Amino acid sequence: MNYLNNKKNIIEDRPYLLLTPGPLTTTRTVKESMLVDLSTWDDDYNNIVQQVRSRIVQLVTRSKLYTSVLMQGSGTFAVESTVGSVVPPDGKLLIISNGAYGRRIGLIADRLKIDFYEMRCSETTCPDSQRLNQILETDPLVTHVAMVHCETTTGILNPIRELSKIVKKHNRTLILDAMSSFGGIPLVIDEIGIDYLISSANKCIQGVPGFAFVICHQKKFEKTRGYARSLSLDLYDQWETMETKGGKWRYTSPTHTLLAFHQALEELENEGGIGTRNKRYSACQRILVDGMSSIGFYPLLDKHLHSPIITAFRYPKEKWFNFSIFYQKLKERRFVIYPGKVSEEDTFRIGTIGDLSIDDIRHLVRVIEEVVIGMKSEG
Repeated sequence: MNYLNNKKNIIEDRPYLLLTPGPLTTTRTVKESMLVDLSTWDDDYNNIVQQVRSRIVQLVTRSKLYTSVLMQGSGTFAVESTVGSVVPPDGKLLIISNGAYGRRIGLIADRLKIDFYEMRCSETTCPDSQRLNQILETDPLVTHVAMVHCETTTGILNPIRELSKIVKKHNRTLILDAMSSFGGIPLVIDEIGIDYLISSANKCIQGVPGFAFVICHQKKFEKTRGYARSLSLDLYDQWETMETKGGKWRYTSPTHTLLAFHQALEELENEGGIGTRNKRYSACQRILVDGMSSIGFYPLLDKHLHSPIITAFRYPKEKWFNFSIFYQKLKERRFVIYPGKVSEEDTFRIGTIGDLSIDDIRHLVRVIEEVVIGMKSEG
C-alpha cells in the first residue's frame, strides 16, 4: 500500500485532525493498544519497557555505546531531568537558542541555579557556527552545550552536524533537544557526536503524551551519578533502576502510554522506518506551503530553512483576518491548527506530522480556501 497517496481519510475514526507539533493525530490501533491494564510490577509490562528502550536506541545508532532511559511527564520534564542530572555542580551550560524552546532550557538552568550562558540568535536564522566557536574558545568553563534540533517556534531545522563539529572540536558534551525531530528526521547520533538526545512519546513516533526519553552515551552518563538536583527527575537513578530491575520505573509509570508507544514503534517499522516517514512528512509540508501560498498565506521562514515538522505562516495584512475566528471556523470543520509563538511577528502554525496523508493536507487547503472566502465576504 502506498501510504502517501492511497491512505483513506476516515473522519468517523478521527473527529479532529491535529495539525500541531504534538500531541498529534494518532491511529486507531495506537489508541486501542491502551485498552489493556497492566501492573507496573508485571514482567510482561517490564519486558515491553526493555524492548522500547532498546528499539529507540536502534533507531538512531548501531553503536553499543548508547543506552536509554524513560522519564514520566512531558518532553520538558525530560529536558529538565537531563540538564539537572548531567551538568556537574561546577559545570557551565552554553545554550544555543533561536526560539522559545531553546529559551526554555535557559529558564530550566536558571531555576536549577546552573551556571549558563545563552547564545541567543534570531528566530528566523540558523545559529552562527563561527560565533559558537568563538564562545567555546574564550570560555573554558563551559562543559556542556545544549540546543534544539527542530525549533517548533518557527519550524526551523537547525544545522546539527555543523554545530556539533564545533562542540566536538572543543571536547564539550552535547545535549540535543530532538523533541520534534526524533522519528521524523533521520539521525545517526554517534556520527554526529550527540551525547544526550531527548524526545517524547507524542511526537514523530506518533504515540500519546505521558512520558519522554533520553538516549545517552553510556560511559559519559555513568560519570553523572549524584549530580541530580531533583529526586523525581534524577535521570541516573531512573536509568540504574531500569537497568538493574528489568525495566522497572522508580515511581508509578504511564503504563497505557507505554503500550501505545510500543504499538507506534511497530507502525513506524511497518511504514518503512524513519526515512519513509520523513518522505511523507516532507511531501505533506511541501503541498501545504504551495497550497497556502496560492491562497495568500506565506511562510515566515525562507524555504531552505523549513523542516517537515511544522510551518509558521504570517498573518495576512488585510483587515478581514482574525486568528481566533479563523481557528474556530477550521475547528468546526475538524481541523485544529496551532497559534504562533514568534516574539516579533504575528504568526500561526500548521504541523505536518502524525497520522496525516497528502489527501488530508489537500483537503485542509481546500477547507482553508473556503473559510477565507467566507471571512472576506463577512467583512
